[in-house]
Amino acid sequence: MAFFRIFRLLYVQVLVGIALGIAVGAIWPEVGVALKPLGDGFIKLIKMSIAPVIFCTIVSGIARMSDIKAFGRLGAKTLLYFEVVSTFALVLGLVVGNLVKPGAGFNIDPATLDPTIAAGYVEKAAHGESLTAYVLGLIPEAFLGAFADGNLLQVLLIAILTGFACARLGPFGDKVAGVLEDVSKVFFSIIQIVVKLAPIGAFGAMGFTIGKYGLAALLKLGALVATFYATSLLFVLIVLGLIALVAGFSIFKFLAYIREELLIVLGTSSSESVLPQIMEKMQRLGAGKTTTGLVIPTGYSFNLDGTNIYMTLATLFLAQATNIDLTLTQELTLLGVAMLTSKGASGVTGAGFITLAATLAVVPDIPIASLALLVGVDRFMSECRALTNLVGNGVATIVIARWEGDLDREKLAYELNKGPDAVGAPVHPTVTETD
Repeated sequence: MAFFRIFRLLYVQVLVGIALGIAVGAIWPEVGVALKPLGDGFIKLIKMSIAPVIFCTIVSGIARMSDIKAFGRLGAKTLLYFEVVSTFALVLGLVVGNLVKPGAGFNIDPATLDPTIAAGYVEKAAHGESLTAYVLGLIPEAFLGAFADGNLLQVLLIAILTGFACARLGPFGDKVAGVLEDVSKVFFSIIQIVVKLAPIGAFGAMGFTIGKYGLAALLKLGALVATFYATSLLFVLIVLGLIALVAGFSIFKFLAYIREELLIVLGTSSSESVLPQIMEKMQRLGAGKTTTGLVIPTGYSFNLDGTNIYMTLATLFLAQATNIDLTLTQELTLLGVAMLTSKGASGVTGAGFITLAATLAVVPDIPIASLALLVGVDRFMSECRALTNLVGNGVATIVIARWEGDLDREKLAYELNKGPDAVGAPVHPTVTETD
């Protein structure tokens, strides 16, 4: 009886879906590739609710803030934290790449590489926007246009403006905020229904990945993939672990608390597939609604720790594989440029690879055609990038909430000790709900 009860847990079902997807993709590659719509459909179902959830959460949070100046302070602290931690991730990728040298011994002649394989990614990277165009791109053409396009930063901008507008309208604005808060409950309920399809989505996405790229590609570049996963794990356990320790919680308990979201991301290779769920869990852990609503969506563009590690590590791998020795000046230049280009990536599969193509432009000695070496395994590393990004943004939310005095510490400790599977259990009597 207990055996069947285990299979009622979502994370167990997702694990089964991932395992079946790997098996189907390995045994029947064509069938695995044909399963792609299952993964894509699940992600689209989740993404359709992301914009409304962010909008409602931010507006209701700002409208009910007693100190509007506190929101500006929160934004400044958030960006400062993102920049510092992202720099740690970039530096870690450089250090590990120089120590482990995963590309040594490949001895690839750039002339033998097919430049057309990576041409599509390079073309997308070449169309990168200037700073002015990027800033103007944050402003949608129409109010509802941001929702239709699913542009999270545009939705965030609209939500902030609407929140401030409601705060200026007094009692009427408070009523509007109350309505939006109720509306957000509807969208969270939709997500709770859709997330039950996560095992099917993970099955389809993993079947496609293994069917299209095969385990052979993974084994061929296993040193790079293993180094990247080990470096990301090192970053999560040591860097984020120390940050969590200073903030008063255990990184291991935190990882256990968000295990469902981690497994869904592992199966779909996209951190956006769990954005609404992670926001809900951060509030359940005691982080304030306004802090959660600002940090999580902003982090999906500005706090991509996994992508940062990947960019510096992968660049060094390509240099080593093509027998190119980078000078200290070139590596420092790479670090500086990556600090900027990484902010343009998102939680979507393949965005990290496009950003890497843009970053390589500052090291012309490394042939762009060498990107072809990574095409076969990028999907496998995309999963690790998304996982690390998700954990980084979750930790950032709790740390910044505590920094701002917007964290219920008793609730955090109680929830982490209780675990995520006890949803609906009575809240500890000394713990109060946090907006």
